[in-house]
Amino acid sequence: MRLRDLTTRIRADVASAGGDDVTVTGVTLDSRSVVQGDLYAALPGANVHGARFVADAVAAGAVAVLTDTAGLAEIAELPGPTVPVVVAQDPRGVLGDVAAQVYGHPSEALTMLGVTGTNGKTTTAYLVESALRVHGQRTGLIGTVETRIGDEHIESVRTTPEATDLHAVLGLMRQRGVDACVMEVSSHALELHRVDGVVYDVALFTNLSQDHLDFHASMEDYFSAKASLFTPHRSRAAVVCVDDDWGRRLAAEAAVPTTTLATTAEEDHAADWSVEEGRAGAFALRERSTGRVLDLVSHLPGHFNVANTGLAALALLRIGLTPAQVEAAMSVAPDVPGRMEVVTPGGPDAPRCVVDFAHTPDAVDAALAALRPSTQGRLIAVLGAGGDRDRGKRPAMGAAAARRADVVVVTDDNPRSEDPAEIRSAVMAGAHEELRAGSALASEIIDGGTRSNAIAEAIALAVVGTGEDRPVDTVVVLGKGHEKGQEIHGVKHPFDDRDAVRAALAAVTSSGVTS
Repeated sequence: MRLRDLTTRIRADVASAGGDDVTVTGVTLDSRSVVQGDLYAALPGANVHGARFVADAVAAGAVAVLTDTAGLAEIAELPGPTVPVVVAQDPRGVLGDVAAQVYGHPSEALTMLGVTGTNGKTTTAYLVESALRVHGQRTGLIGTVETRIGDEHIESVRTTPEATDLHAVLGLMRQRGVDACVMEVSSHALELHRVDGVVYDVALFTNLSQDHLDFHASMEDYFSAKASLFTPHRSRAAVVCVDDDWGRRLAAEAAVPTTTLATTAEEDHAADWSVEEGRAGAFALRERSTGRVLDLVSHLPGHFNVANTGLAALALLRIGLTPAQVEAAMSVAPDVPGRMEVVTPGGPDAPRCVVDFAHTPDAVDAALAALRPSTQGRLIAVLGAGGDRDRGKRPAMGAAAARRADVVVVTDDNPRSEDPAEIRSAVMAGAHEELRAGSALASEIIDGGTRSNAIAEAIALAVVGTGEDRPVDTVVVLGKGHEKGQEIHGVKHPFDDRDAVRAALAAVTSSGVTS
């Protein structure tokens, strides 16, 4: 589009004289990604202002620059640029709308579903996307694990991409004939304007519990960021789980038509839909006002996955599928990487091994509770906490593990710039405090050291015979799920929990060791 039209629409404070008729064909905030025809967004960064790289961007083909007054001052000191410069008070705040304009508002051609919440975003997004594919739609998926454009899979860098990349991807989806896009929408994305320029047909809320308090000043701020998705500026309708206080508050305050779901008996009297559980994962959703019933199956263990499945089903109803179509589409099991994923057993004397992404106190508690009913022997949990993130949740994660598991093996997650031993110590302190309080089930709290060592130790502890005298244990490795790397002192090393589990199983079973 023409730069003149763009500056008018974003209400920029200043546009450079001359060159306003240049045509902008793309937008990026990374000077290394500039191609011919791009608008380069030179934004203030944590350490360096993007204006410092304007010359590189112009050399690569940028035809215009969007920045703030500080960026303009820095650009003035450079030999160039020879391209128009648009100045806005808050360039990040207008970047989503700019990208939407440049790429022709691609989200308007797609059915857009956005999932937010502390836990369950990925699973719920996969449930919706899988059901839509089964229903015959061509789908897109954007989330923590990957971006899918039809049959193409691209590993994700972050849960929700920057606005410039998001609208470019949505444009590609439109070009390739995608019908519907399902997205995870993080609180960071909402705060940092990454999803600006998108209005979701349905916004879904799973739950809210402590996480990301290194970024948000308080739980109230965290909630406010999530709640901003449920306004007419960002969505047209909502499906909200009201199992927790935050969900009930959100349902009361949401400014768009909202359908509520309760999966607990205490809340089902007030919700639009409630759960009637059956056997072997089967359950029904009943609509309070009409008595209408949806018969569903939760393909993943745990009560929280009943909630995820119910949310997905109600979202499908919201976008126009009939009850029969929803039931048929959701009868097929989805593939959700790193979410309650059972790793292929290593042999007849091997324990059951599960990998899950749970990395908050509530998620750890829920994951272990979900595995307990199907665990014949002991439940052994391997977990750690990430460095340079919310420190307050570390003891709470250890406490949750000690309450639910028989053995807790504490290890490293992504230590990042912190001392791994100090992080492990904080997790273990919470577990030991639970022991002292007399509310722990765990009989052993072990510092397993590095992640590969901890996984190997847990599996060595758990290897059992399958005879009547010794039931099979379950080892669950929590925290990283689908991730294929581990960040230590600024370096990302290749690491996949699933591979580490297989290696440990192979080592133990080949040696013939049993506990």
